Amino acid sequence: MTLPIELTTPKPKIIHLLSDRNIGGIKSSSSSLTNSRLREKFEFLFLSEREVLAKLSELKPDIVIWHDPCSWRSLWRLLRLRFRTKLLIHEHHYSESFEHWKVRSPWRFRLMLRLTYGLAHLVVTISEGQKKWIRSHHLVRSQNLAMIRQCRILDQFLALPEKPRCKTLVLGAYGRFDQQKGFDTLLRAMQQVQNPNIELLIGGYGEHEDLLRSLAGDDPRIRFVGSLSDVPSFLAQCDVVIIPSNWEPWGNVCLESKAAAKAVIVSQVDGLTEQVRDCGLLVPPNDPAAFAEAIINIDKMSPEELSAWGIKGRELVRNAWEDYLISWEGLLCQLLAN
Repeated sequence: MTLPIELTTPKPKIIHLLSDRNIGGIKSSSSSLTNSRLREKFEFLFLSEREVLAKLSELKPDIVIWHDPCSWRSLWRLLRLRFRTKLLIHEHHYSESFEHWKVRSPWRFRLMLRLTYGLAHLVVTISEGQKKWIRSHHLVRSQNLAMIRQCRILDQFLALPEKPRCKTLVLGAYGRFDQQKGFDTLLRAMQQVQNPNIELLIGGYGEHEDLLRSLAGDDPRIRFVGSLSDVPSFLAQCDVVIIPSNWEPWGNVCLESKAAAKAVIVSQVDGLTEQVRDCGLLVPPNDPAAFAEAIINIDKMSPEELSAWGIKGRELVRNAWEDYLISWEGLLCQLLAN
């Protein structure tokens, strides 16, 4: 008896192109997606730009997801990819506030983005604020623009028990020590907060560490805890998380903090703005006095009010991961079908 031959269709090959693996939010979100249930439907690979371009004919990807920042130098590389596969630019880097802080010549910057985005079959933004900025400057055609709010697996954060407020209010902040994250603003704010029963834990590392330590001085309320290998354990110690970024296209720290049931104080910039609804305070960026006032005001809240904010934030993101997977599955299937 001859057994029937079972034919299997190979899974579509999706390459995540990311050259700098040290960018925390991008890496955690992309790795979470790669290791999700979607791997049963798609074959995911994680490669650098050099690896992809060197083996493009051999790899034969169905879709390349470009995570690197677009630039004038990336134009020819994007052009090569554009005519060999479906090209998706996942825009993690640029935003309205980034342009305000880092761009000397807006018209030249926007021209570069129009050219690079124009090579993609699809540009995917990570927040509504970022999408609005791109549309307002006509950087890409509307039919080639989509938005999926960035996410990562949140189970460890959602599983944290609620922390009861004690006499000492424990503030937390974590991320890279660089200009973007604005920790210098937070430390200058702490200089204006005189309450000895407010403590600040700072996790992370980066080029601005010496500056930040000098701003902290010998204040016993401020403690640097180094690079974080276990973010949920860090958040378990905190009552409130502060995100003083100068620009933030999305902000995974806010997402994680809300999942951990922590009230937040965040800069009113880019994607952070849309993440705070009845779960914290929005503060003008780069304004130590405003952050100091927010810390003082949140310290005056009752334990019940603070807890209610934490619970609200957690509920807002409880289904965020599943929504993220559904959105990506639909988008990839649509791009392959087209």
